[in-house]
Amino acid sequence: MMTGMLTRLIGGRGLKQGLNILIYHRVLDTQDPLFPGELTRQQFEWHLRCLAREFNVLPLTEAIERLQKNSLPTAAVAITFDDGYADNYTVALPMLQRHGLPATVFVASGYLDGGMMWNERVIHCIRTAPDGEIDLQALNLGAHQVSTPASRTTTIRHLLGKLKYLDWQTREDQVNALVAHLGVTLPTDQMMTSMQLRAMAASGIEIGGHTRLHPILATLSREQARQEMVDGRDELTALIGYQPRLFAYPNGKPRQDYHAEHAELARELGFTAAVSTAWGCARSNSPVFQLPRFTPWDQSPFKFQLRLARSFRSQTHDVV
Repeated sequence: MMTGMLTRLIGGRGLKQGLNILIYHRVLDTQDPLFPGELTRQQFEWHLRCLAREFNVLPLTEAIERLQKNSLPTAAVAITFDDGYADNYTVALPMLQRHGLPATVFVASGYLDGGMMWNERVIHCIRTAPDGEIDLQALNLGAHQVSTPASRTTTIRHLLGKLKYLDWQTREDQVNALVAHLGVTLPTDQMMTSMQLRAMAASGIEIGGHTRLHPILATLSREQARQEMVDGRDELTALIGYQPRLFAYPNGKPRQDYHAEHAELARELGFTAAVSTAWGCARSNSPVFQLPRFTPWDQSPFKFQLRLARSFRSQTHDVV
């Protein structure tokens, strides 16, 4: 049910013809001192209360089908999670069930059962480093002071920015060298297990493809990109018993992270739709293999609703 305030903000046309697709990653039990803006259980609770009260939340596959048929309900929203973090199962799933809300989880299959994504390995290395200076010049990564939470966050952001768009193997080699250089023992429980993934799928949560090892597709050859998409699809199919229908481009920025050939690959490989991270509201004329999504970073219910209202009012979004 829509409030009068939100109806006025959005307007009838946007309400009836648009689909807002939300991106989440983790839902933390407590606030992260290095990244205090990351979503916590408490914040996710009011997100869900607001979504259940003010919007029509649909399973993403159903929402896309109805979008193409111009049969969406007013204020249509779909909830998605990227990557396959364990807290999607341990924290988010019970909350979604309590509110009766559906969701789709896009899983990078290669990190199930004890793996850790490259960016999380970097974060863990700096999070656990002793106070003082860490000298990474031998790795061509500079020297950094990490004596406060703020300095650790600054160092993490610097390293992630430097490594992010390296070709996949070079990035892996650099991150592995960083782990070895700092003598870090990595946790093995950050991502879901195969058993948790199967239980999540059995609960009614839709599982989507997200490649195997989450490379930025634009940094790969066409054949490498295809293999990543195939391997992720097939590993998920073997685990959950059905072929994923939906795909999410890793990182997901049009032209920067994926190109037109990757949208065509998604179609060729049997996916029925794909989502990017371009900001905006999906419309019936949106390319079905480049549907926009956005992350609601807001720290208050009013700003959360305002962000969704602004998106419903948007008429275009970025594509390749």
